[in-house]
Amino acid sequence: MAEAPSLYIGLISGTSADGIDAALVRFEQDRPELVAALVHPWPAELRARILAVAQDETRLDLDAYGRLDVAIGQCFADATLRLLADSGTPASAVRAVGSHGQTLRHRPQGEHPFTLQVGDPAVIAERCGIDVVADFRRADVAAGGQGAPLLPAVHAMLLGAAGRTRVVLNLGGIANITVLRADGHVFGFDTGPANGLMDAWCLRHRGTAYDRDGAFALSGTVDAPLLAALLADPYFALPAPKSTGREHFHLAWLDRHARVAELPPAEVQATLLELSARSVAEAIARHAPDVIEVLACGGGVHNGALMRRLAALLDPARVRSTAEEGVDPDYLEATAFAWLARQRLLGRPGNLPAVTGARGPRVLGAVYPAPLRMA
Repeated sequence: MAEAPSLYIGLISGTSADGIDAALVRFEQDRPELVAALVHPWPAELRARILAVAQDETRLDLDAYGRLDVAIGQCFADATLRLLADSGTPASAVRAVGSHGQTLRHRPQGEHPFTLQVGDPAVIAERCGIDVVADFRRADVAAGGQGAPLLPAVHAMLLGAAGRTRVVLNLGGIANITVLRADGHVFGFDTGPANGLMDAWCLRHRGTAYDRDGAFALSGTVDAPLLAALLADPYFALPAPKSTGREHFHLAWLDRHARVAELPPAEVQATLLELSARSVAEAIARHAPDVIEVLACGGGVHNGALMRRLAALLDPARVRSTAEEGVDPDYLEATAFAWLARQRLLGRPGNLPAVTGARGPRVLGAVYPAPLRMA
């Protein structure tokens, strides 16, 4: 029996908390097609709270946590309602919302591994009148996995090419790669920082949320001693599967390097851009030496300086945007969480154990039903 309706919404706010990406997605069979999308901005005060908590464990008591969870859920509901209104889509036409939420902490290692995404799904379901699927990462972590990245299955579906090794590079706050091997094998992990550190440094010194087209970085030069110190972080040498986030790569981590205080801010920004490009390129060289093309998505595709540096480091592999393959680079993550919501409702696994390291395939997410409507 054909599934009806076939519309889903995917929501995500990434490591940089630079806005909520919302995507309305139609499914023809199992393949997602983007119908409409938008970025919903965070209120400045709420974004500041998110960023402070994400990189400082001491900033949150239980009452503050509860309030933040609900406030973030309200913003995710606002994004959903705005997408429905802008696209002229009634809530009744949408089967479910897949909400990734906002990651506050990601600790998949240790005695008690955990991952924490907030944004109360019950609030979204109540306000929007649509079933919500959320909390996608914890089942994978409970099965011994990293809980991330979760996009490779969708990357393979939309961007795989038989007989050619491709890498899909997601340049969010954190960078992650999906290696789509010529033989069909899929592999991936988080390589380290992409935009997150650059955005935070730019906000500190320029008062702007991001470095438009890398202009701030281009106004400085790379400091080789600082770059070497940053690349010496043990995370870069860890074997996959591995994942990371702002709880590791944040401004306090950067400030621990004494040389940071000695350099002009533009030189630090230039070095951070080189750190992002170099760590990505070295990971690809190590795990996909036969790569022919690298398809980039995420906010970093709009940073011309970063893209040019990646192209130089990865030559002769061709670096280009997923847009050239007909996949919107800004909404691929949100599209993936619409797909994950559908997988949950169909009772199908959403993780790839070869990527996350989980003990096996797992159905991901918890369902928060829409309120019953009495006749």
